[in-house]
Order: sequence, then C-alpha cells, then structure tokens
Amino acid sequence: MSNCYCPILSTLGYVLSEDRSKVLMTYRVFRKDDEQFGKYNGVGGHLEPNEDIATGMIREVREEAGIEVTEMSLRGSINWTNFGPKGENWLAFVFLITAYKGIPATESNEGPLQWVPVADIMKLPIWPGDRYFLPLVFDDDPRPFHAYLPYDHDEPIGWSYVRM
Repeated sequence: MSNCYCPILSTLGYVLSEDRSKVLMTYRVFRKDDEQFGKYNGVGGHLEPNEDIATGMIREVREEAGIEVTEMSLRGSINWTNFGPKGENWLAFVFLITAYKGIPATESNEGPLQWVPVADIMKLPIWPGDRYFLPLVFDDDPRPFHAYLPYDHDEPIGWSYVRM
C-alpha cells in the first residue's frame, strides 16, 4: 500500500495594475455550483499534464483575463489539505503578475473581474486562509514563501510557512 501524496496541482495569480496599487480579482458569482461561490480570488486554475507551472499560470491568465503576461514572479507555494467542500488536497504555486499586454476582460467564466485596491483586499469575502498568505504575496521580501495551510473543509485549522 502506497502513501503517495497526490494533491491537485494549481496556479494562483494576482495581476497588479501598472501603478501597483490595485489587483485584478475574480468575484465568483456566475455558477451556483462553484465551490468558491460568493468569494473573491485571484486568477488561476489546474495545471495541465503537458505544462510547467509558469506556462500554466500564463495560460490561466490568458484564458480568464484575456491578457498576455510579460512579467511575473513566483511568490510562493501553498499546500492545502482537506480543503473545501470535497476535502481535497491542493498544491498551488502563487504568482504576482507585474506586467502584461492587452486590456483585461471585464468578466471570466466564474464572474466579473474587478480592480480592487491592494490595501482593501482583506475587506473582501475571501477564503479564511487567504488572510494568512496574501500579505506575503504583496510584501517587499523577495524570497518566496512555502506554506502549509490545513483546512477542515471550509475553515483553516493551522498555518505555517518558511522563507529562505
């Protein structure tokens, strides 16, 4: 019997405005069966078998926001266990997108895309665990973070990270 840990691999990106004061967020309200219904989130999604994490992030931004990434940085990784209504395990690679070509779409398949002041992101209805890692995404520390954020379905039950 194998003890293989096989999480769902994903990307999560935060697109900054040119002056870096706002971030493009998806307000997930288009599908009632969406596990993230009513929450704000960055753009991103599942990694496909034939792509690396950077290519996956670029593809997701293109698909969801209609723009071409020209500059981004890996801000960290997060291991979520027992996450969401289905109690799934996820491993996400979190990026900050600092330059792009094109004009962002006003909506994606999940909901409207809205520019939100970075300073106001914590006021939005977001996953409770996002409040732990979002400050690390937007801080000035150049080192990526690597986090463990276990959930009991919809609620975080722990938080730890390292930066090196």
